[in-house]
Amino acid sequence: MTTRRPILVVGLTDAGAAGISVALRERIMSASLLVGGQRHLAMFPGFPGERLVIGASVEPALERLQRAWEGGESAAVLASGDPLWYGIGVTLRRVLPPEALEVFPAPTSAQLAFAALAEPWNDAALLSAHGRPLDTVVTNVLTAPKAAILTDQHNTPARIAATLLEVGLPPTTRCAVCEHLGGAAQRIVRTTLAEAAEQIFAPLNVFVVWNDDGVHHKPIPPGLPDAAFSTIAGQITKREVRLLSLAELALQPGNVLWDIGAGSGSVGIEAARACPTARVYAIERREQFVAHIHENLRRFPAPNLRVIHGEAPEACNACPDPHAVFVGGSGGRLAEIVHMAQRRLRPQGRLVLNLVALDHVRQAAALLPAARVIQAQINRGMPIQSLLRLEALNPVFIVAWRKES
Repeated sequence: MTTRRPILVVGLTDAGAAGISVALRERIMSASLLVGGQRHLAMFPGFPGERLVIGASVEPALERLQRAWEGGESAAVLASGDPLWYGIGVTLRRVLPPEALEVFPAPTSAQLAFAALAEPWNDAALLSAHGRPLDTVVTNVLTAPKAAILTDQHNTPARIAATLLEVGLPPTTRCAVCEHLGGAAQRIVRTTLAEAAEQIFAPLNVFVVWNDDGVHHKPIPPGLPDAAFSTIAGQITKREVRLLSLAELALQPGNVLWDIGAGSGSVGIEAARACPTARVYAIERREQFVAHIHENLRRFPAPNLRVIHGEAPEACNACPDPHAVFVGGSGGRLAEIVHMAQRRLRPQGRLVLNLVALDHVRQAAALLPAARVIQAQINRGMPIQSLLRLEALNPVFIVAWRKES
């Protein structure tokens, strides 16, 4: 029966082989198979056995290591920092049981970054943008006091900084880029998001962001009273209809919402505050209403909402493709706006219209035959002397459509 030997998994810093013990170096050099990235393998130039570079796909390395373990070969894997923190150790556990691995971690790059900054990190979010979409990263940065982010050649500090600015973090937000941690070329750049967004850094880095203004990025449930908003003659999406429409929009963290015909901005503002990691674009063609949106933003800050003074659909051209579109006013261009929204919405995207004119309802039903049409007839209780009566609001039709693909 073949005796299986655990695969040695060793974490390294930029100091390379010099950063680990002599005993561990000897165990690596005595292995028959050494697996790692090109940079890590170069740290052991005299290794006499089989060398396998982890390339664009990790699968060949996984298959070879699985055969090595099952065949009783002596194998070692080199990694950065702690292999079980966003590293090869996580991938190895997909195909191998715990007893197949013997892990010797180095300090994580996040640990080294906070040490270089002399910054406590017990309250930090430890994140990775390496080969991952930024939506989850941004969500965690906005809701944590500080964050350390592993970057890659696509999600660079500049790109992450620009995204954080876009969702509402102030340009003066403190951040630091920590390059080549633990090595002779280590460099720490303390800067701001605005400055980081314009710079190029070494590819091996950790991006640290201090969210000093994080209290403003906690979700705030919608439901503000109509009277709290600045409006023109009470023209506003009424609270009850606003809540129903927000439920249909079903905004998720990191989503993009267009609020077309934003009016006083009540829907967009409530959506942005309820989902602070979403990006909301309030598009309004009428200058006097734009002024009210800005006043309402002063009353109810939503740094992730951007006001666009222009007419849809043209004003939407520069906006990122949305996950949800709310149409509160079309300026007589309903068909154009619906066609544009259908084209630009991402798969499973939601389109929600609020309509009051029956002609517009018939038009929307013809444009969106698969849509659900709901009439919201709201009656509010009003006192009459010592009694209670009901006061009807104008009926509103909510048209909800979902893009399948």
